[in-house]
Amino acid sequence: MIKLIIGRKGSGKTKKLADMVNEAAAASLGNVVCIEKGDTLTYSVTHKARLIDAESYSISGYDEYYGMVAGIKAGNNDITHIFGDATLRIGERDFDKLAAFFKRISEISDVEFVFTVSADKEDIPAKIFDLAEIC
Repeated sequence: MIKLIIGRKGSGKTKKLADMVNEAAAASLGNVVCIEKGDTLTYSVTHKARLIDAESYSISGYDEYYGMVAGIKAGNNDITHIFGDATLRIGERDFDKLAAFFKRISEISDVEFVFTVSADKEDIPAKIFDLAEIC
């Protein structure tokens, strides 16, 4: 299942994501992972969640982002949630490529995914919402 937190820059997406990470880490019987670009969430996310800076691994583009997510899941089958902040900055602002990324991500079973997307709902193509829902 893929969920999206949508809104323009400064609309509170990252704060909402951090709250969701902390709630998931408190309730999960497995492991929770949060991928970000930079280190903005260092003090907002509980130490019970694994916080990964995509920049420190030179992750750029949706193919690399998918490889990172698949590798994280392959290395730990106890992961219940994967959160991603700054999705369009890690990947790129190409909604066709974003849809292809979500299609591949949706094939990873038994993990709940939540991604932030900096855009207005009206600017996002309907095919994205065929693969993900707004939370």
